[in-house]
Amino acid sequence: MKTVNRCPWACQSPLEQAYHDSEWGRPLHDDHRWFEAIVLDGAQAGLSWLTILKKRPAYRQAFAGFDPEVVAGFDAAKERELLANPGIVRNRLKIRSAINNARAFVRIQDKHGSFDQWIWRYVDGQPVINHYRTAAEVPTETPLSRQISADLKQHGFSFVGPTIVYALMQATGLVNGHLVDCFCHPDNHA
Repeated sequence: MKTVNRCPWACQSPLEQAYHDSEWGRPLHDDHRWFEAIVLDGAQAGLSWLTILKKRPAYRQAFAGFDPEVVAGFDAAKERELLANPGIVRNRLKIRSAINNARAFVRIQDKHGSFDQWIWRYVDGQPVINHYRTAAEVPTETPLSRQISADLKQHGFSFVGPTIVYALMQATGLVNGHLVDCFCHPDNHA
């Protein structure tokens, strides 16, 4: 039986492995999924990704399937309801950020046609392919993640610092962060 090489972070649990194998690093072109990624990466700040993956189904339900237009309309009563929801991270700042980010997200959609079009222009529509050999080589942020972070903040987003943005870039395929020996790295599909 042949051993499958994966990025080391994906070998800790079956849930992380499945996420790595089927989602992480694959180019994303769906605004609902983009909004989901922004909310979940913001919620993850200070927590493990496994914690967020376990809570993702509850987040999908609590945040209206990550429909940014619906979430942008959440009011104070809905915020209180979310704070009482044990299925999500009950942090007032993160919940408020998700609602505020939905409003900023919708403004970008209105101005640029879609968030997807807006974000992919940073990489000229093509994923940046890295060739890291070890996890220690992978940066936590880059000049591009700092630029996107600043632009998102200028548009009114929060919980989008350069480190969170770099994780978002990797998760959504703007940057291919798979190690070169991982079976998901593009060089292994040539």
